[in-house]
Amino acid sequence: MTLPSGRIAELARAAGFDLVGFAKAEPIPAAVLGEWVEAGYHADLDWMRSSVAERLDVGRLVPGAKTVVALGCNCWPGEAESPIARYARGRDYHATLRDRLRALRRSMRQEFPGIADYGSVDSNPVMEKVWAARAGLGYVGKNGLLITPEFGSYVMLAAFIIDAEVDVHADGPQADRCLKCTLCLSSCPTSAFPRERVVDANKCLSYQTIENEGPMPEGLRGATQDIVFGCDVCQSVCPLNASPVLAGPRFAPRAVAGLSVRELAALSREDYQRLVPGTPLARAGFDGLRRNAAYALGAAKDLGARELLTRLASDESEVVREAAAWALGRLD
Repeated sequence: MTLPSGRIAELARAAGFDLVGFAKAEPIPAAVLGEWVEAGYHADLDWMRSSVAERLDVGRLVPGAKTVVALGCNCWPGEAESPIARYARGRDYHATLRDRLRALRRSMRQEFPGIADYGSVDSNPVMEKVWAARAGLGYVGKNGLLITPEFGSYVMLAAFIIDAEVDVHADGPQADRCLKCTLCLSSCPTSAFPRERVVDANKCLSYQTIENEGPMPEGLRGATQDIVFGCDVCQSVCPLNASPVLAGPRFAPRAVAGLSVRELAALSREDYQRLVPGTPLARAGFDGLRRNAAYALGAAKDLGARELLTRLASDESEVVREAAAWALGRLD
Protein backbone atom coordinates (compact mmCIF):
# COMPACT_ATOMS: atom_id res chain seq x y z
CA MET A 1 0.00 0.00 0.00
CA THR A 2 1.34 3.43 -0.98
CA LEU A 3 0.05 6.29 1.16
CA PRO A 4 -0.53 9.87 -0.07
CA SER A 5 2.17 12.09 1.39
CA GLY A 6 0.01 15.17 0.94
CA ARG A 7 -2.71 13.76 3.18
CA ILE A 8 -0.20 12.67 5.83
CA ALA A 9 1.25 16.19 5.79
CA GLU A 10 -2.24 17.60 6.35
CA LEU A 11 -2.76 15.29 9.32
CA ALA A 12 0.64 16.20 10.77
CA ARG A 13 -0.06 19.92 10.54
CA ALA A 14 -3.50 19.41 12.04
CA ALA A 15 -1.75 17.66 14.95
CA GLY A 16 0.38 20.78 15.50
CA PHE A 17 3.60 20.18 13.57
CA ASP A 18 5.05 23.08 11.58
CA LEU A 19 7.36 21.01 9.35
CA VAL A 20 6.72 17.68 7.64
CA GLY A 21 8.92 15.65 5.28
CA PHE A 22 9.36 12.07 4.11
CA ALA A 23 12.40 9.83 3.75
CA LYS A 24 12.87 6.19 2.82
CA ALA A 25 13.62 4.12 5.91
CA GLU A 26 17.02 3.02 4.67
CA PRO A 27 19.79 2.27 7.21
CA ILE A 28 22.09 5.10 8.24
CA PRO A 29 25.81 4.51 7.53
CA ALA A 30 27.61 3.33 10.65
CA ALA A 31 30.20 6.10 10.42
CA VAL A 32 27.55 8.77 11.02
CA LEU A 33 27.32 7.79 14.69
CA GLY A 34 30.11 5.28 15.23
CA GLU A 35 33.02 7.66 14.71
CA TRP A 36 31.50 10.19 17.13
CA VAL A 37 31.00 7.56 19.81
CA GLU A 38 34.40 5.96 19.30
CA ALA A 39 36.06 9.38 19.68
CA GLY A 40 34.42 9.68 23.10
CA TYR A 41 32.48 12.80 22.12
CA HIS A 42 29.34 11.34 23.76
CA ALA A 43 30.95 11.88 27.22
CA ASP A 44 29.12 9.61 29.69
CA LEU A 45 25.94 9.32 27.62
CA ASP A 46 26.43 5.56 27.57
CA TRP A 47 22.93 4.94 26.23
CA MET A 48 24.18 6.37 22.93
CA ARG A 49 26.69 3.53 22.65
CA SER A 50 24.30 0.82 23.84
CA SER A 51 21.64 1.70 21.25
CA VAL A 52 23.79 2.29 18.17
CA ALA A 53 22.20 -0.58 16.19
CA GLU A 54 18.65 0.76 16.67
CA ARG A 55 19.70 4.32 15.89
CA LEU A 56 21.23 3.25 12.60
CA ASP A 57 18.36 1.01 11.47
CA VAL A 58 14.75 1.95 12.26
CA GLY A 59 13.76 -1.47 10.92
CA ARG A 60 14.73 -2.76 14.36
CA LEU A 61 11.98 -0.59 15.84
CA VAL A 62 9.33 -1.23 13.19
CA PRO A 63 9.85 -4.50 11.31
CA GLY A 64 9.38 -3.83 7.63
CA ALA A 65 9.75 -0.06 8.08
CA LYS A 66 9.38 1.74 4.77
CA THR A 67 9.08 5.44 5.55
CA VAL A 68 10.19 7.93 8.18
CA VAL A 69 7.91 10.93 8.52
CA ALA A 70 10.20 13.71 9.81
CA LEU A 71 8.46 16.36 11.89
CA GLY A 72 9.47 19.70 13.37
CA CYS A 73 8.06 22.46 15.57
CA ASN A 74 9.19 26.05 15.80
CA CYS A 75 10.30 26.70 19.41
CA TRP A 76 11.40 30.38 19.43
CA PRO A 77 10.01 31.83 22.71
CA GLY A 78 10.84 35.51 22.12
CA GLU A 79 13.71 37.94 22.59
CA ALA A 80 13.83 38.23 26.39
CA GLU A 81 17.21 37.60 28.02
CA SER A 82 17.51 34.65 30.38
CA PRO A 83 20.26 32.36 31.72
CA ILE A 84 18.10 29.49 30.47
CA ALA A 85 18.40 28.25 26.88
CA ARG A 86 15.49 29.38 24.73
CA TYR A 87 14.07 25.93 24.02
CA ALA A 88 13.82 25.23 27.76
CA ARG A 89 11.94 28.32 28.92
CA GLY A 90 8.44 26.92 28.48
CA ARG A 91 6.70 23.58 28.81
CA ASP A 92 8.91 20.54 28.33
CA TYR A 93 9.12 20.06 24.56
CA HIS A 94 9.08 16.29 25.00
CA ALA A 95 5.53 16.54 26.36
CA THR A 96 4.42 18.97 23.66
CA LEU A 97 5.75 16.93 20.75
CA ARG A 98 4.54 13.65 22.25
CA ASP A 99 1.04 15.10 22.52
CA ARG A 100 1.23 16.00 18.84
CA LEU A 101 2.62 12.58 17.91
CA ARG A 102 -0.27 10.89 19.71
CA ALA A 103 -2.74 13.06 17.80
CA LEU A 104 -1.01 12.17 14.52
CA ARG A 105 -1.00 8.46 15.38
CA ARG A 106 -4.73 8.49 16.14
CA SER A 107 -5.60 10.18 12.86
CA MET A 108 -3.20 7.99 10.87
CA ARG A 109 -4.63 4.77 12.33
CA GLN A 110 -8.14 5.97 11.68
CA GLU A 111 -7.42 6.93 8.07
CA PHE A 112 -4.96 4.14 7.23
CA PRO A 113 -5.89 1.14 9.41
CA GLY A 114 -3.45 -1.71 9.68
CA ILE A 115 -0.16 0.22 9.49
CA ALA A 116 2.51 -0.31 12.15
CA ASP A 117 4.20 2.77 13.57
CA TYR A 118 6.71 4.10 16.08
CA GLY A 119 6.95 7.70 17.28
CA SER A 120 10.07 9.30 18.71
CA VAL A 121 10.91 12.58 20.40
CA ASP A 122 14.58 12.88 21.28
CA SER A 123 14.76 10.32 24.11
CA ASN A 124 14.17 7.24 21.93
CA PRO A 125 16.86 5.42 19.91
CA VAL A 126 16.11 7.41 16.75
CA MET A 127 18.36 9.98 15.03
CA GLU A 128 15.67 12.58 14.41
CA LYS A 129 18.14 15.13 13.04
CA VAL A 130 19.45 12.74 10.38
CA TRP A 131 15.91 11.88 9.29
CA ALA A 132 14.91 15.54 9.21
CA ALA A 133 17.80 16.27 6.87
CA ARG A 134 17.09 13.22 4.69
CA ALA A 135 13.45 14.30 4.49
CA GLY A 136 14.43 17.74 3.23
CA LEU A 137 13.37 19.81 6.25
CA GLY A 138 16.77 21.52 6.23
CA TYR A 139 20.43 20.58 6.53
CA VAL A 140 22.90 20.07 9.37
CA GLY A 141 24.82 23.29 9.90
CA LYS A 142 28.36 23.76 11.13
CA ASN A 143 27.02 24.00 14.70
CA GLY A 144 25.68 20.45 14.38
CA LEU A 145 22.05 21.58 14.45
CA LEU A 146 19.38 21.24 11.80
CA ILE A 147 18.93 24.58 10.05
CA THR A 148 15.62 25.17 8.30
CA PRO A 149 14.64 28.01 5.95
CA GLU A 150 11.47 28.72 7.91
CA PHE A 151 12.75 28.82 11.48
CA GLY A 152 16.53 28.67 11.36
CA SER A 153 17.81 26.22 13.97
CA TYR A 154 15.10 27.02 16.52
CA VAL A 155 13.19 23.81 15.90
CA MET A 156 12.44 20.72 17.96
CA LEU A 157 12.25 17.45 16.06
CA ALA A 158 10.25 14.23 16.08
CA ALA A 159 10.06 11.18 13.83
CA PHE A 160 7.17 8.87 12.95
CA ILE A 161 8.20 5.54 11.44
CA ILE A 162 5.68 3.52 9.43
CA ASP A 163 5.72 0.22 7.57
CA ALA A 164 4.14 1.70 4.44
CA GLU A 165 5.46 3.49 1.38
CA VAL A 166 4.44 7.05 0.55
CA ASP A 167 4.15 8.54 -2.90
CA VAL A 168 6.84 11.22 -2.48
CA HIS A 169 10.25 11.24 -0.80
CA ALA A 170 12.72 14.08 -0.46
CA ASP A 171 15.93 14.00 -2.46
CA GLY A 172 17.93 14.57 0.72
CA PRO A 173 19.17 17.55 2.73
CA GLN A 174 18.61 21.08 1.51
CA ALA A 175 21.55 23.06 0.16
CA ASP A 176 24.17 24.13 2.70
CA ARG A 177 23.69 27.84 3.41
CA CYS A 178 26.51 28.18 5.95
CA LEU A 179 28.96 28.73 3.09
CA LYS A 180 32.19 30.20 4.51
CA CYS A 181 30.65 31.44 7.77
CA THR A 182 32.24 30.00 10.92
CA LEU A 183 30.76 32.32 13.58
CA CYS A 184 29.24 29.42 15.51
CA LEU A 185 32.58 27.64 15.71
CA SER A 186 34.66 30.65 16.72
CA SER A 187 32.06 31.93 19.21
CA CYS A 188 31.72 28.72 21.23
CA PRO A 189 32.90 29.70 24.74
CA THR A 190 34.52 26.31 25.38
CA SER A 191 35.75 25.36 21.87
CA ALA A 192 33.41 22.36 21.84
CA PHE A 193 33.64 21.83 18.06
CA PRO A 194 36.60 19.61 17.11
CA ARG A 195 35.54 20.20 13.51
CA GLU A 196 32.55 21.43 11.55
CA ARG A 197 29.25 19.70 12.41
CA VAL A 198 30.81 17.71 15.26
CA VAL A 199 30.15 18.55 18.91
CA ASP A 200 32.27 17.20 21.75
CA ALA A 201 29.77 16.82 24.60
CA ASN A 202 32.63 16.79 27.12
CA LYS A 203 33.23 20.48 26.36
CA CYS A 204 29.67 21.55 25.52
CA LEU A 205 27.99 23.70 28.17
CA SER A 206 24.60 22.25 27.25
CA TYR A 207 25.85 18.82 28.27
CA GLN A 208 27.68 20.11 31.33
CA THR A 209 24.72 22.10 32.70
CA ILE A 210 22.09 19.45 31.98
CA GLU A 211 23.50 15.93 31.84
CA ASN A 212 26.60 16.08 34.05
CA GLU A 213 25.49 15.44 37.63
CA GLY A 214 28.93 15.88 39.18
CA PRO A 215 31.32 18.83 39.33
CA MET A 216 31.92 20.62 36.05
CA PRO A 217 35.53 20.45 34.80
CA GLU A 218 37.35 23.51 36.16
CA GLY A 219 38.59 24.56 32.74
CA LEU A 220 34.99 25.11 31.58
CA ARG A 221 33.53 26.92 34.57
CA GLY A 222 34.84 30.36 33.67
CA ALA A 223 32.77 30.28 30.47
CA THR A 224 29.42 29.92 32.26
CA GLN A 225 28.67 33.60 32.89
CA ASP A 226 24.92 34.10 32.31
CA ILE A 227 24.52 30.37 31.52
CA VAL A 228 22.60 28.18 33.98
CA PHE A 229 20.76 25.64 31.80
CA GLY A 230 21.76 24.90 28.22
CA CYS A 231 23.70 27.18 25.90
CA ASP A 232 22.45 29.22 22.93
CA VAL A 233 25.71 30.85 21.82
CA CYS A 234 26.19 28.90 18.59
CA GLN A 235 22.58 29.67 17.62
CA SER A 236 22.51 33.29 18.76
CA VAL A 237 25.43 34.28 16.53
CA CYS A 238 24.11 32.43 13.46
CA PRO A 239 23.07 34.83 10.67
CA LEU A 240 20.46 32.28 9.57
CA ASN A 241 18.68 32.88 12.90
CA ALA A 242 18.47 36.64 12.34
CA SER A 243 14.70 36.63 11.73
CA PRO A 244 13.15 34.13 14.16
CA VAL A 245 9.41 33.45 14.17
CA LEU A 246 7.55 33.51 17.47
CA ALA A 247 6.34 30.03 18.42
CA GLY A 248 2.88 29.14 19.70
CA PRO A 249 1.72 29.22 23.34
CA ARG A 250 3.08 25.74 24.12
CA PHE A 251 6.60 27.23 23.88
CA ALA A 252 5.80 30.49 25.71
CA PRO A 253 8.22 31.19 28.60
CA ARG A 254 7.14 30.24 32.10
CA ALA A 255 7.86 32.25 35.21
CA VAL A 256 11.12 30.41 35.93
CA ALA A 257 12.61 31.84 32.72
CA GLY A 258 12.36 35.32 34.22
CA LEU A 259 14.64 34.53 37.16
CA SER A 260 18.15 35.96 37.29
CA VAL A 261 21.26 33.90 37.98
CA ARG A 262 21.24 35.03 41.61
CA GLU A 263 17.57 34.10 41.98
CA LEU A 264 18.22 30.65 40.54
CA ALA A 265 21.16 30.16 42.90
CA ALA A 266 18.94 31.14 45.84
CA LEU A 267 16.04 28.93 44.74
CA SER A 268 14.24 27.25 47.66
CA ARG A 269 12.81 23.75 47.40
CA GLU A 270 9.34 25.24 47.63
CA ASP A 271 9.99 27.62 44.73
CA TYR A 272 11.63 24.83 42.76
CA GLN A 273 8.52 22.65 43.15
CA ARG A 274 6.33 25.60 42.17
CA LEU A 275 8.31 26.77 39.13
CA VAL A 276 10.29 23.91 37.59
CA PRO A 277 8.17 20.72 37.21
CA GLY A 278 6.81 20.38 33.69
CA THR A 279 9.77 22.26 32.18
CA PRO A 280 13.05 20.91 30.76
CA LEU A 281 14.86 22.34 33.81
CA ALA A 282 13.65 19.37 35.83
CA ARG A 283 16.34 17.37 34.01
CA ALA A 284 19.05 19.17 36.00
CA GLY A 285 17.20 18.88 39.30
CA PHE A 286 17.17 21.19 42.31
CA ASP A 287 20.85 20.77 43.16
CA GLY A 288 21.98 20.85 39.54
CA LEU A 289 20.34 24.20 38.84
CA ARG A 290 21.81 25.77 41.98
CA ARG A 291 25.23 24.28 41.21
CA ASN A 292 25.11 25.77 37.70
CA ALA A 293 24.00 29.15 39.02
CA ALA A 294 26.86 29.19 41.52
CA TYR A 295 29.33 28.52 38.72
CA ALA A 296 27.76 31.33 36.69
CA LEU A 297 28.09 33.78 39.60
CA GLY A 298 31.73 32.84 39.98
CA ALA A 299 32.36 33.13 36.26
CA ALA A 300 30.85 36.63 36.34
CA LYS A 301 32.82 37.52 39.50
CA ASP A 302 29.57 38.85 40.95
CA LEU A 303 30.76 40.53 44.16
CA GLY A 304 27.18 41.21 45.19
CA ALA A 305 26.58 37.47 45.45
CA ARG A 306 29.21 36.87 48.14
CA GLU A 307 26.69 36.43 50.99
CA LEU A 308 24.57 34.05 48.91
CA LEU A 309 27.60 32.01 47.84
CA THR A 310 28.84 31.83 51.42
CA ARG A 311 25.51 30.36 52.42
CA LEU A 312 25.61 27.88 49.54
CA ALA A 313 29.14 26.84 50.56
CA SER A 314 27.48 25.19 53.59
CA ASP A 315 24.63 23.62 51.61
CA GLU A 316 23.63 20.01 52.21
CA SER A 317 24.43 19.19 48.56
CA GLU A 318 28.09 18.37 47.88
CA VAL A 319 28.00 19.61 44.29
CA VAL A 320 26.44 22.91 45.39
CA ARG A 321 29.03 23.35 48.16
CA GLU A 322 31.88 22.68 45.76
CA ALA A 323 30.54 25.08 43.13
CA ALA A 324 29.98 27.82 45.71
CA ALA A 325 33.48 27.40 47.12
CA TRP A 326 34.95 27.70 43.61
CA ALA A 327 32.86 30.80 42.96
CA LEU A 328 33.99 32.41 46.21
CA GLY A 329 37.57 31.77 45.19
CA ARG A 330 36.90 33.67 41.97
CA LEU A 331 35.60 36.64 43.95
CA ASP A 332 38.84 36.76 45.91
